[in-house]
Amino acid sequence: MGLRISKYQLTLFNQNLLGILLHFMYRLELKIPPAILVLLFAVVMWFVSSMSPWAVIQIPGKEWGAGALWIMGLALIIVAAIEFISAKTTANPLTPGLATSIVTTGVYRLSRNPMYAGFLLMLAAWGVFLANVLSVLLLPLFVVYLNRFQIIPEENALLAKFGNDYARYLKSTRRWV
Repeated sequence: MGLRISKYQLTLFNQNLLGILLHFMYRLELKIPPAILVLLFAVVMWFVSSMSPWAVIQIPGKEWGAGALWIMGLALIIVAAIEFISAKTTANPLTPGLATSIVTTGVYRLSRNPMYAGFLLMLAAWGVFLANVLSVLLLPLFVVYLNRFQIIPEENALLAKFGNDYARYLKSTRRWV
């Protein structure tokens, strides 16, 4: 006689497993500083690239292209950070509830997350430099992770703190670009 599992038992197992996964996922919110996440993704991109030489493509002038993307990303991060400093509010991504004001000037008129867009440009630069298709395919995963575990929790904290003012900003300005 084999082990028999009813549909009910399987459903309970799946619900419990989903509950555990959701609890674990909730615990990731605002836990990994985005700069550390960028470094982790860069290492994973390098590892994937080194394990898949067959996925390397020829990109003429890749060093120049990667350098230009990297400089644009860094410049965007610096300009965005200066806006936070000028507004005298926290730029700490782990404690958005400590913000003293909503920054809506400069690059924040165009994007609610220019620092994260800058990080994405820097990772894209790394992907161009590696010239590995599989490494570049990791970039959407970076965006999905950042949206779910960093940006949405930040937005929720800022909505709770600033209410309608932040809600208007959410409606008038795109999340990324």
